[in-house]
Amino acid sequence: MPPVSQPLPASLERIVQRFQQITEPKRWYEYLLRFAKRVPELSEAEQVAANKVPGCVSQVYITTEVHDDSVTFRGTSDAQITKGLVGLLVEGLNGLTPNEILQLAPDFIQQTGFDVSLIHATQGGNCTDCQCFFTPLKKTEF
Repeated sequence: MPPVSQPLPASLERIVQRFQQITEPKRWYEYLLRFAKRVPELSEAEQVAANKVPGCVSQVYITTEVHDDSVTFRGTSDAQITKGLVGLLVEGLNGLTPNEILQLAPDFIQQTGFDVSLIHATQGGNCTDCQCFFTPLKKTEF
């Protein structure tokens, strides 16, 4: 059963609202790239096939850890725009419970305006709704 749209967690809601307030494309990209700068790098040992996000032209890796019913994501990408998306997801989803994440409909990303930009950076638009980023979550044993 696909996730049902529910209110966004506060951390993610703040990010989405900020993107919605930005009207100039240049400022929108600058804000996205701030997330890329804040993403801690993954070690080479963590950049393995098991952590690779499928469906993206860029090389994207995401790790998932669960401690005390709280999920922590870490990730990276070789492309700054995609790395910004990774950072957005890390900041917006870290600390949530597995159930909160699994109930989250990934279409929230469209509210940021990201889907328009990402179409040109993916093969066939596979990531326009960020499904490819949620694939590792579905495989995670929470």
